[in-house]
Amino acid sequence: MQPPARNALARAKRSAVHLEMRDSYMLDDPGFLAWQQGQRLDPDDRSSWWGGWHEAVRDAVDRGVQVRRARIVSEPISDYVRYEYDATFTNLAAGESVRWLPRRQTTDLALPGTDFWVFDDTRALFHHFTGDGQLAEDGREYANDSHRVKLCVDAFEAVWHRAIPHEEYRPR
Repeated sequence: MQPPARNALARAKRSAVHLEMRDSYMLDDPGFLAWQQGQRLDPDDRSSWWGGWHEAVRDAVDRGVQVRRARIVSEPISDYVRYEYDATFTNLAAGESVRWLPRRQTTDLALPGTDFWVFDDTRALFHHFTGDGQLAEDGREYANDSHRVKLCVDAFEAVWHRAIPHEEYRPR
């Protein structure tokens, strides 16, 4: 069975947006642990990092779906965010657009309390994490009620409007 975000992306027709707001996720992630030990992904060795998520994004983009990801980050950035920053070339290679917004620039924005995806402006997928960054046991919640979806769409667009494209963002 496909992970929920990949499954929803496979059904998307126009758009998929993702807002990430944490400074760390799953600190026991093998990729992050390897990165901490100095291992880096090689952009020229696509076979070493290209995987199922990249295929799903590429398939969606090829169908005409616009896939955008925005990350709200504290500065100076955490080691985990630096890891994400270093690996973002993989998202871009798959066809995602990625932007970064320093947390200090969000104080006047109304944001949901957790990370989310919105697909085709009609369905939201919330991700609930534990305090140490693990996906909670019941950590995925779909919503298609117009109020919560609109809240997420509006929040994402407000962040996207202010955020810095990956190619221009220089983390502190």
